[in-house]
Amino acid sequence: MSAISPPTPHAMSASPTASRADRPGQGEPEAFTVLRRMFGDGFATGDVSVVDELCAPGLIDHQFGLAGTGAEAIQHVKAAIRDVHSAVPDISFTIEDFAEAGDVIWVRVRARGTATGPFFGPPSGRPVDFTVIDVARVVDGRITEHWGVPDRFAMLAQTGVLDRLAA
Repeated sequence: MSAISPPTPHAMSASPTASRADRPGQGEPEAFTVLRRMFGDGFATGDVSVVDELCAPGLIDHQFGLAGTGAEAIQHVKAAIRDVHSAVPDISFTIEDFAEAGDVIWVRVRARGTATGPFFGPPSGRPVDFTVIDVARVVDGRITEHWGVPDRFAMLAQTGVLDRLAA
């Protein structure tokens, strides 16, 4: 059986004043904690060391642009963290919904920030607000397999990349 998340979203940011609900060990499912930390401790801060802690060495990643296995997949995830944090240094994430079945978790995540870093061109300074759908297999506290669908089109539109292409 799957479980649907409580109605209260779980925000993640680099802020040291994050509430206790945003920290591990508060009775949330293990897989939820792992993904919350990947977004909050990794993507929101740019800290790639979290990947070695939260991803299994034999990670299988199916996400377009990150696909690979083992060390290759790990390096792709680290590069994605660096790229996202570089483009949107103040990015924060909120897990708005999740479901679990066995060792697989699905999350719908809202990402928000300001595009003050380069993203397919110079920084636009525009606000961004997009959704990420992630599916992960978590075994013994580590992501062993991942499928991700970030709304790249929204990111391209909101940062002005599509405007530049149409000009």
